[in-house]
Amino acid sequence: MSYLKEPPFQHGSLPKIGILLVNLGTPEAATASALRPYLKEFLSDPRVIEIPKAIWWFILNGIILNTRPKKSAEKYAQIWTKEGSPLKVNTEKQAKLLKGYLGDQLKTPFVLEYAMRYGNPSIDSVLSKLREQNCDRILVLPLYPQYAASATATAFDKVFQSLAKMRNVPAIRTIKHYHDRPDYIQALAQSINEYWMQNGRPDKLVMSFHGVPRFSLDKGDPYHCECQKTGRLLAEALGLKENQYHVCFQSRFGRTEWLKPYTTNTLEELGKAGTKRVDTVCPGFTSDCLETLEEIAMEGKTTFLNAGGKEFHYIPCLNSRDDWIKAMRDIVMENLQGWISPVPDEAALQASKTRAIALGAKT
Repeated sequence: MSYLKEPPFQHGSLPKIGILLVNLGTPEAATASALRPYLKEFLSDPRVIEIPKAIWWFILNGIILNTRPKKSAEKYAQIWTKEGSPLKVNTEKQAKLLKGYLGDQLKTPFVLEYAMRYGNPSIDSVLSKLREQNCDRILVLPLYPQYAASATATAFDKVFQSLAKMRNVPAIRTIKHYHDRPDYIQALAQSINEYWMQNGRPDKLVMSFHGVPRFSLDKGDPYHCECQKTGRLLAEALGLKENQYHVCFQSRFGRTEWLKPYTTNTLEELGKAGTKRVDTVCPGFTSDCLETLEEIAMEGKTTFLNAGGKEFHYIPCLNSRDDWIKAMRDIVMENLQGWISPVPDEAALQASKTRAIALGAKT
């Protein structure tokens, strides 16, 4: 195996901490031609689709990639902005704000970047950028509060696949989850309370999380349990009783059973029951995206109203809220303990370089 060429190194240069935020990903444009490669990369991931590879290859390439890109592009077109994909726009804002907040506290030199598990900027390209900037320690923060093998673990897989191509591998730390952190729960509760102060309170609050196949729970994936815990803690923070909220799961794909109850069924049942107003929030998404803005805010609203409901509200994700960025800052700072060190002065760096040259180093 041949390894990637190492970037130029100079003795006496100061190593940095790299901080890598990872989100799911997004196509480059709301077009079928842009959706096809994005969907192919996403749906070819064996952690996302746990079907025998040979069987799935024919289904994916023979059916799905010939029909789904056009349908998905139509959905993306409904939520696309002048700046581009909402997911990418929100992730960029989070990265920029977090960098500023960390700069106020983190005195050790650092570089903060974001990457997408599928699409661009790729994890490969961003890790290369961190390596070129002399990052010898990298902290990976997936933007998924609840751990799932099909989301968090596949981001870690890609990071380690990239590291396997390097000769000089940096130290790596990964953050598995933060589904029950008080600051994350409080940011969610505060965002909902602020919405209610301006718009009044609903009869029911629906907490919709991204779904995964039921067998993942049976095989030991903790995702379902972590979503339920987030829902319970959020309800407690809001002072809700059990009959005032629902935890459910969206984005079902294929014919297999997924985690229940399904969000679509829940909204339909609430509409048929004569529920006047439903508010829906998506605590598992830290940035608004197709699954929140189109699937819930648009399709979910239609489902509820067509079933007899009177009023539907969608409460936005945390996005670039100040309390959420501060929570992200604290998550990062806690996970950098032991890596943070005083910045050496220029004299110490020059002395290090002089010693290295004396021992035979070229620079």
